[in-house]
Amino acid sequence: MAINVKLLKQICELGGAPGHEQRVRAFVMQAVKPFANEVTTDNLGNVIAFVKGKKNKKVMIAAHMDEIAFMVTHIDDHGFLRFTPLGGFDPKTLTAQRVIVHGKKDIIGVMGSKPIHMMSAEERAKVVPLSDYFIDLGLPKKEVDKLVKVGDVVTRDRELIEMGNCVNCKSIDNRVSVFILLEALRELKNPPFDVYGVFTVQEEVGIRGAQVSALQIQPDFGFGLDTTIAFDVPGAKEHEMITRLGKGAAIKIMDSSTICDYRMVKYMKQTAEKHKIKYQEEILPAGGTDTAGIQRMTAGGAISGAISIPTRHIHQVIEMADKSDIRASIDLLKQCILDLDKFDWKFQ
Repeated sequence: MAINVKLLKQICELGGAPGHEQRVRAFVMQAVKPFANEVTTDNLGNVIAFVKGKKNKKVMIAAHMDEIAFMVTHIDDHGFLRFTPLGGFDPKTLTAQRVIVHGKKDIIGVMGSKPIHMMSAEERAKVVPLSDYFIDLGLPKKEVDKLVKVGDVVTRDRELIEMGNCVNCKSIDNRVSVFILLEALRELKNPPFDVYGVFTVQEEVGIRGAQVSALQIQPDFGFGLDTTIAFDVPGAKEHEMITRLGKGAAIKIMDSSTICDYRMVKYMKQTAEKHKIKYQEEILPAGGTDTAGIQRMTAGGAISGAISIPTRHIHQVIEMADKSDIRASIDLLKQCILDLDKFDWKFQ
C-alpha cells in the first residue's frame, strides 16, 4: 500500500524548533480531529489525541513534533547573527546551508564561516567549529533590527523530494513519525484499550514533552515513534549499520536511554510475523527517544517499546527514509494497538 507523500511533505517542511512548535501543532490539531474522540493540549504544548477503547487500560504513543534548530543569541554591528543550537548538531553539516529565521516574518538566511582561501593549512584540516558559524541575511543592520531579535528561532530550509522509493528532506526526524501516528489513528478502528496519541514537544533537547504527558496520562502500555540510524552506506561495517533502508520497520531492543520491555519486544515481533509485516531489530548504542519518558514517568513504569524508522544521513538536511519502511511502521503500530489484549503480559 502506498503512503500519502503529499501529507508527509506538508509535515516535514513546516518549521518547528524545540519549544516553538506552533505551526506543526496547529497543523496536527486540525489533521487529527476527524480521527479522535477528543483533542487537547497541555501547558507544555503537547497535542493529545484521545481515542476511546473498549476496556479500561491506557496506551500512549509518542511522536515528537520538534526538529533540531537554532536560536539567535546576538546581532552584530553589521547585521550578522550568532546563534546557539537547539538539539544535537554535527558542525560539518552546516556548511553552505540555507536557513529560515522566524522573526517578525520569515527571512531566508545562509550559514557562513571563514572562506577556505583564508584558512591556514591547520584550519583546513579541521572541521569548522559550530561557534565559528554565523547567519547572513543579506540585509543591513538597521533592517535586521526591524525584523529579528535575540531569542528568535531558526530552522533549516529544504523541501521534500522523492528519490527512487525514498523520500528526502530536512526533519524526517521526526516528522515521519508524526505522519505515521496520524495515519495509524486514521486507520484505527475499535481499539481494545484507550489510546492517547501524543504529538510531543522538545524531544530534541531532552524528551521533555513525553515526560510531562506520561505523568499526566499514566499509561499501562507505551510506544515511542522515532527515526533511527540506517548506516547502510559505503565504508560501513556490518555491525555499524544499525538498520538498513527497505528492510522494514525497526523494532527497538535498546538505546542509550531505554531498555525496551522484553515482553513488548516479543509481542511486537510476534505481531509483525502474524500480520506479515516486514521488520528488523534495532540496537542503538547512542541516542534516546520519547520511549524513555513513557517508560519511566509512569507510576510503577509502563510496558514500553518503540518502532523506529530507518533513516540515512540523520540530523542533516538530506535525511532519507524508504516509503516501504514507513508503510510497514504504520501497519505495525496499528496492529500492535489492536492486538494488545490478546497477549499474556505476565512476567515469565
